[in-house]
Formats: sequence, structure tokens, C-alpha cells
Amino acid sequence: MEEQCCCHKIKERTQEEYTRLIHRLNRIEGQIRGIRGMVEKSAYCPEILIQVAAVNAALNAFNKELLANHIKTCVAQDIRAGRDETIQELVDTLQKMMK
Repeated sequence: MEEQCCCHKIKERTQEEYTRLIHRLNRIEGQIRGIRGMVEKSAYCPEILIQVAAVNAALNAFNKELLANHIKTCVAQDIRAGRDETIQELVDTLQKMMK
């Protein structure tokens, strides 16, 4: 039996949630490859910057979806179970995200 380190939590995702997140990441990965191609082909800077802004928006959308799912599942379950330390973990995570 494989031991799991107590400091690493895992998240059981529904197939639907998994598929949505992976789909978003695949699109972001494609956008990044597109930007690399633009740089390699010496594209005009403003065109690259617009694509970078699109990637940032896509990453923000990914974060919003993941965060909403986390709050609705993990955080809510932990609070109901009396594990209030999850609130501080959420606050710490939000602070790191907003740097």
C-alpha cells in the first residue's frame, strides 16, 4: 500500500469537472505555443501583447472555475466537519494569487 504524505492533499474531481479543466488548460497551452510561434516569426509587438492578454484572461477564467469548485466542495466540507484551519488556508491561497 502506497503511503500518502500528510502534507499533500488530493482532490477527487468529477469527470465533468476534470474534463472542463483539462479542456481549458489545453486551450491555454495552444495559445502559449501560438505566442512562441509569433515570437519566432518576429511578429509585431502589439500583436503578441494582445495574445498574451488573451492567455492571462484564460488563466484567470481557469483560476475562477477552480477556486469556485474548491470553495463549493473542499472548503464547505471542511467547515461542516469543523476543520476551520481550511479558512486560513483559503485566505493564504487568495493572498498568494493576488500578488
